[in-house]
Amino acid sequence: MPQKETKSTKKPAKKVAPKKATSKTVKATKDSKVTKRKFTPKAKVAKSSAPAVRKTAERVEISAKAPRKKASSDSIIVALLCVIAVVSLAGLGLSVYNFLGGRSLGLNLGFNNNAATFAEGSISDIANKVAPSVVSIITQSKSNSSWYYDTTSNAAGTGMIISSDGYVLTNKHVVEDATKINVVLDDGTVYSDVTLIGTDPLNDAAIIKIHNVSDLKPVTIGDSKTLTVGQQVIAIGNALGQYQNSVTEGIISGIGRSITAGDSSNNYYETLTDMIQTDAQINSGNSGGPLLNAAGEVIGINTALSASGSSGNSISFAIPISSVKGIIKSVTETGKLERAYIGVGYINLTPATAKSYGLSVDHGAYLSNSDSVIAGSPAEKADLKEDDIITKVNGVEIGKSGSLSTLIGEYTVGDTVTLTIIRDGKEITKDLTLAAYNTPTKQVIIRQ
Repeated sequence: MPQKETKSTKKPAKKVAPKKATSKTVKATKDSKVTKRKFTPKAKVAKSSAPAVRKTAERVEISAKAPRKKASSDSIIVALLCVIAVVSLAGLGLSVYNFLGGRSLGLNLGFNNNAATFAEGSISDIANKVAPSVVSIITQSKSNSSWYYDTTSNAAGTGMIISSDGYVLTNKHVVEDATKINVVLDDGTVYSDVTLIGTDPLNDAAIIKIHNVSDLKPVTIGDSKTLTVGQQVIAIGNALGQYQNSVTEGIISGIGRSITAGDSSNNYYETLTDMIQTDAQINSGNSGGPLLNAAGEVIGINTALSASGSSGNSISFAIPISSVKGIIKSVTETGKLERAYIGVGYINLTPATAKSYGLSVDHGAYLSNSDSVIAGSPAEKADLKEDDIITKVNGVEIGKSGSLSTLIGEYTVGDTVTLTIIRDGKEITKDLTLAAYNTPTKQVIIRQ
């Protein structure tokens, strides 16, 4: 039976502790220890008995056999000219790429930067390029833990600069309970005039603002819809809340993962979907930092790690960056965080779930019951109905590229999207104008 995703607002009390790393850990098995928004006096790193995974740049060797027959001088000249032409074109391509710095400027040169490997650029070059855009976040929180006094907790996380005038993207669990936020740049500069702009109501993401700045270096946002398993990545973050801008490397181990994360008291749980799984080490304190492809583009927000003591000590998770592009655009253009939504409850279809419901379509968002379309929502206005299966958003297929919620997350309030729908065995399309998500009761996400 499908289950409804619920979000609790109850938070456990926090005890007095020195500065420590915020972390979110994942419930991997029934007996796993589950921790999220963890405040502990000293962060611990689980040691894995498995050898560390290390990726090196691939090298291509070209060998040539001597011809059996002597080539004519004309053939040699033609061959040399062809080689020169190919090398020149390759050099031009590299020059253009370096000039653009991997940024999307509206000019499609045919590059899929998620297909890049570290053979095309060293890890150190990418780390040094991105490091000025990665910040450490130090927070202070207060809570009433007794009749006589309030307790104060300090914690640390990571963030990434998304605009030159001071907007910073991070995890919601890093900053949502903070009474004071400090941001530390890679060069040691500390900013204390920092405010929380808003949090994503449907994801573990938040945006804060450093005031009175204009010359910060933003990260380059990539595309998480085209990720592939085995793709090389690096993670940068404030490891353990002590080691600023630590760099780790690995690969993408899986995509589209669903996880359950909770706090150390087991009083608060949250389901996160469409997560990127990686074996790049993500420690406490890395929360909110970037997961990067080999072109130095952000493809994910480092968020969770496997529970200490479980069998998955090298399993970490990141939120796909495409799912928060809409709120990034909203904040940088208007100064206000708004999450676009369509207003449906749905089941993410897989071949197994499609078979269990007797459906001929094995991917998409299935509106399984009469409550699937929320009253007054954009979906109702667009005449979506029970038993509809949404298979595409603006031509992008739901499934490997992301769930319906993730794909809608790329857009902003007021955008019009075209949904491809299977209804009564026939494919139709519906245009729908996205509205602002206001309260948690306005949308129910049903997941298998």
